[in-house]
Parts: sequence; structure tokens; C-alpha cells
Amino acid sequence: MCGIVGTLNLTRAHPIDEHLLLEMLAMIRHRGPDQFGIYRDNQVELGSARLSIIDLAGGQQPISNEDETVWIVFNGEIFNYIELRPGLEAKGHRFATASDTEVIIHLYEEYGPACLEHLNGQFAFAIWDKRSGELMLARDRLGIRPLFYTV
Repeated sequence: MCGIVGTLNLTRAHPIDEHLLLEMLAMIRHRGPDQFGIYRDNQVELGSARLSIIDLAGGQQPISNEDETVWIVFNGEIFNYIELRPGLEAKGHRFATASDTEVIIHLYEEYGPACLEHLNGQFAFAIWDKRSGELMLARDRLGIRPLFYTV
């Protein structure tokens, strides 16, 4: 079972303290001992503690789109990701991994927040869209994978 963490800097006045993210990742280390990953910019930090299940070699997180303007951290499993992928490829999306996580990011590029309508699975994720400056948090309809946040 993986874990995701993150912070959002609404003021942009000061850079986010990386130590906070590292402390959060240390607290969830038991959830994903196989790989730790971090994405940082002036507005957001995303972190992932990954338990490798799908695409053991290529599914490291956070994952971005091709031009690194959209980033995702993900916990869960998308049951229909194999079926979704060919339709996205037909629309011009290029994949660098075989992971279900990357399918989500391309769905988001194609449909925005409506990407959730296409997903069958149990999941919690955070998508950072640098182009719009928006952070999207989502979980599966039943809350099988919980998502906790505070403002």
C-alpha cells in the first residue's frame, strides 16, 4: 500500500520548506518502502512512498506528462487502465511507462477533472497542473483509498 503527501504554497511569498515534506514521507515510510520520490516547485511539493506492484521498473513517482507541466502522485489501482490506454494513444498521447498512474495523467490532460468519470478502481491522488496553477485532489467514489487534507 503506497502513500502520498504534499504541500501547497498559496502565498508564493516564501519557498516551501523541503524538510516538512521529508518529515511527512518519513512518517509514511511503512506504506511504501520500495521507492520515494519528490517533485518541488515554488508553489507545490508532492511526495510518494511507493510499494511497487504495477510496472515495477518504470512506475516511479511523481510522474509527469511529456512537457513536465502536469505532475501526479497516486495511491491505489486502476482496474481498467489497460483498456483506457489505446484510446489515449489514438488521441496522440505518448506513454513512457506501463503504469496505471501515467494513464491517469493523460486522462487528466484530455478531460480535466472529468477524467474521474473514466476511472474504475480504488485510488487517491493529487495532480498539480503548473499551467493553470491548480491542484486537484481526488479519491475513488467509495473512499476505499482515503485522502486526508487540511487548509
